[in-house]
Amino acid sequence: MTMRLTPYLMMDGNAKEAIEFYQKALEAQVLFLQTFGEMPANPEYPLPEAARDRVGHATIKIGESELMFSDTFPGQPVQIGNQVTICLSTDSADKSRQLFEALQEGGSVVMPLQETHFSPGYGIVTDKFGVSFQIYTEGQHHM
Repeated sequence: MTMRLTPYLMMDGNAKEAIEFYQKALEAQVLFLQTFGEMPANPEYPLPEAARDRVGHATIKIGESELMFSDTFPGQPVQIGNQVTICLSTDSADKSRQLFEALQEGGSVVMPLQETHFSPGYGIVTDKFGVSFQIYTEGQHHM
C-alpha cells in the first residue's frame, strides 16, 4: 500500500497567482486547474458571477510531490497563516538555498537557512501568501 500526504491550500481568490509564483520559485508543473466557472453547473445552486474565475481545484507537482489548491467562494472566510506548513526536503545545500531565497521574496524569514545538528541546511520562511515552509537539507553535516 502506498500513502502520500498532499498539503491542500485554501486561498482567498489568489490561487492562480500563488500557482504562478510556485511555478517560478519551485519549478512547479501544473497537473490540473479548473475554475468554478469551468465545473459542471448545478441548477439548484447557481454560481455567483464573482466566483467564476476563482480556482475550484488545482494540483501542481513540485519535484516528486504534489500540492493542491482551491479558492474560497467570495465572502467565505479564509484563515491566512500557518494552518499549513510544508517541509521541502532536498539533498543539496545549494538547491535548499535557491528555494529558500525564492520563497522569501515578498515574504519573511522565520529562521535563517543555517547548519543545525540535524541538517547541513535548515531554515523556515513564510512566503508572501502567508504559507510557511521548512527547508530541510538531507545529508552529512559538520558539528
